[in-house]
Amino acid sequence: MQARKKYVLLGLCACCWLVLFYWGGGVQLRLLRLLTRHRGDVMRPWPNWTDRAFLPRYAHLDELQTDPGMAESPRQRRQAWSAIYKDSRCRMETCFDFSRCRRRGREGFRVYIYPSEKNDRVSESYRKILTSIAESRYYTSDPREACLFVLGIDTLDRDQLSGQFVPNVDERIRGYPLWNDGRNHLIFNLYSGTWPNYTEDLGFNIGQAILAKASLNTEHFRPGFDVSIPLFSKDHPQKGGERGWLVRNTVPPRRKYLLMFKGKRYLTGIGSDTRNALHHIHNGKDIVSLTTCRHGKDWEKHKDARCDHDNLEYERFDYQELLHNSTFCLVPRGRRLGSFRFLESLQAACIPVLLSNGWELPFSDVIQWNQAVIEGDERLLLQVPSTVRAVGNERVLALRQRTQMLWEAYFSSVDKIVLTTLEIIKDRVFSHISRNKYMWNYLPGGLLVLPEYSTHLAHFPFYYLGLGVTPGQEFTAVIHAVSPLVSQSQPIMKLLQVVSKSKYCSQIIILWNSEKPPPSRSKWPPMPVPLTVTDGRRKTTSRFLPHVAIETEAVLSLDEDTVLLTSEVNFAFLVWRSFPERIVGYPPRSHFWDPLKRAWGYTSKWTNDYSIVLTGAAFYHRYYHYLFTHYLPQSLRTLVDRTSNCEDILMNFLVSAVTHQPPIKVAQRKQYKELPSPQGTKSVPWANPEHFNQRQECVNSFANWFGYMPLVHSQFRLDPVLFKDQVSVLRKKYKDLERA
Repeated sequence: MQARKKYVLLGLCACCWLVLFYWGGGVQLRLLRLLTRHRGDVMRPWPNWTDRAFLPRYAHLDELQTDPGMAESPRQRRQAWSAIYKDSRCRMETCFDFSRCRRRGREGFRVYIYPSEKNDRVSESYRKILTSIAESRYYTSDPREACLFVLGIDTLDRDQLSGQFVPNVDERIRGYPLWNDGRNHLIFNLYSGTWPNYTEDLGFNIGQAILAKASLNTEHFRPGFDVSIPLFSKDHPQKGGERGWLVRNTVPPRRKYLLMFKGKRYLTGIGSDTRNALHHIHNGKDIVSLTTCRHGKDWEKHKDARCDHDNLEYERFDYQELLHNSTFCLVPRGRRLGSFRFLESLQAACIPVLLSNGWELPFSDVIQWNQAVIEGDERLLLQVPSTVRAVGNERVLALRQRTQMLWEAYFSSVDKIVLTTLEIIKDRVFSHISRNKYMWNYLPGGLLVLPEYSTHLAHFPFYYLGLGVTPGQEFTAVIHAVSPLVSQSQPIMKLLQVVSKSKYCSQIIILWNSEKPPPSRSKWPPMPVPLTVTDGRRKTTSRFLPHVAIETEAVLSLDEDTVLLTSEVNFAFLVWRSFPERIVGYPPRSHFWDPLKRAWGYTSKWTNDYSIVLTGAAFYHRYYHYLFTHYLPQSLRTLVDRTSNCEDILMNFLVSAVTHQPPIKVAQRKQYKELPSPQGTKSVPWANPEHFNQRQECVNSFANWFGYMPLVHSQFRLDPVLFKDQVSVLRKKYKDLERA
């Protein structure tokens, strides 16, 4: 009986609870819905925080208002991206055909450009990109040899409102027999999307193509597959480019202004939030942050209360003056994530302070950007001044120096941007022969470090100092012979004896470039070191081929008629061991700018100033043989072989481009003389009156290919201790240098 009462009581309680919930809760919710429907209003789950009562006093109401429909949620952005790029999970292993690149081993990385159609519009920037590829060592005109394909259609500007927009790209690329859903294709792009959202829509399906794109978002970037490139203007130089603005070891490292920005302010739309708030950090003293809304056709229609004041303040400062005199430069996002200001800051050695959340920085796969820029957060703008003030002087100097290294190595020209893109892809294809991060981030930069030569840092001369590596204690002499051997009294016979007596000489290689066959070994004098005679195939550039027989790091390059003493050779070699990345030798020459002819000139006059050391008697590292053969274009080597001239000048251009330093001249017993040819032999090249004119033309041709003049003038000469001093010769180490 008691149990039955308990169950009845529990049942009544449950019924009461259901009745209360239905009449107390459900009816109230239904009544609330009826009321809101009757009022025609939508119920707000959160209060409206744009009410003035809730706003911070330092922010203006207009700054917090955005156009309706502009903001996208992360899910909406992902859905839009998935609709545009169906192969967003592409990686080299899944969307790239490696077999196309390995048909010819080391020579397998070739790039083919589709021919442009007759009425195609090609922008100046895209024409520069195609020219850079066509003039590179990777270009091929045969699609059967190609590992990588580049469209002839201009895909740089995919803003449908732009005059550079090319329509119907999707239909055209699907008609290419080699398209294959974009596999092994490389697509360049600078501008994507259009007003108002500026999405990353290119207007066509890229399929499985690699995207080399500016303003890439980290959410959409495919690591190890895509390549983020910088945004550059149509005026960006094709080759060379201007040098950075930082004077070497500038002290003090800080400049007049701590932080600067001068640029557009967007009143509405994407990118406006950050730029509308920049005025908060402006103090007009050491922080100059200036914006103007005077841009575009309808700016007056959208102007706000700050526009007139901002425009007046904007005109007070010169942009170039601010760049030259600021330690840090703000690089906020614009309509897109990237900005022209990024490259301008790098060149000016003004440390970029990035305010562009989600931007995948250019060449981020290989460049360590934390050593050159400061990455801020758009949401924490007011913390930027205190952040940059906290950076110490040593760190400031290191950051500024790194901006210069990166600018000159990868960004100063379209050529470098394109070649860096190709080299990154090539390293992915041949990952077993690729550069490491150190090679990419330290001088001379990845473009001048060829991993086919070696992947070990200690094998490159410009890394010796940083690694604490000491160069080897022996050298290989390479003698360039062009005259037939008709007499035992010819200069080459004496030269062999002099060089072989050096205690540092490991072997001698005679590069035979004469029209007559080389004499038998019995015709050559006996020597204490191995002698090898190699066929030079009658090519002048063969003296700089990476001969397998050269086993030492140091190479002594000699002309057959060079007159030297063993003590001179020994002293020059010891000097080279202290400067293994440079050319060290005897006969100097110089270049100069002729303002009347508006061209470079070449002079052989003996002065205290020089920029070239002839390779007729000079030491250098054997890596430069490999670089000369595999880095320089075939057109320059063909010019040298056709004229049988200028190979020494070209080698000086190359080494100075790598080191940014001049060669080193050492003391010499007597001046380097060009001796007449022995009777009955073919006249030497310099006996031809056209020889000097050809060298003038070579200097200009080489400067044109490099895009600038890499040669550096110097007045530096190294002499032995007590050289020419009023001290007994017997007390000097190199006695023979002063006895003649």
